[in-house]
Amino acid sequence: MTTPIIILVLMTAPYLFARALSSLTHRDLDLRGAAALGLGILFIFFGIGHFVETDAMAHMLPTWVPERVLLVYLTGLLEFTIAVGFFIPRYRRAAGFVAAAVLILFFPANIYAAIHHVPMGGHAWGPTYLFIRAPLQVIVLLWVYWFTIRNRLADR
Repeated sequence: MTTPIIILVLMTAPYLFARALSSLTHRDLDLRGAAALGLGILFIFFGIGHFVETDAMAHMLPTWVPERVLLVYLTGLLEFTIAVGFFIPRYRRAAGFVAAAVLILFFPANIYAAIHHVPMGGHAWGPTYLFIRAPLQVIVLLWVYWFTIRNRLADR
């Protein structure tokens, strides 16, 4: 059940470090860039999970979904691609939109896994796990929006 804490640390640590460094040195650092770096690290973590916990992730999908293992690998590659987008300033906005879509579109798999007590992460807890997972998903989605989508749209 440490995964939610790992997610929050990976996502926020670069931003918090840059903010503290900015305050200590009295320099304006790229805080949005630091937050995007955290998202890139987070999506690498997500992508690795798809290759390390492939079978468990495949069980998070309903049995009627064809080629579940292949789908897990492909979505892992997609998450690595999103991570790369967060690392390259020119592609951060696009990565933000894709990441937001992925976070929304993949959430039903978490619901399915919780309802069926899939032994992956906290899903074995059943629907109770969604009380942790859903707010965490919203926090990640808001972080993506705030630091990679919102400000870019406001600049226009």
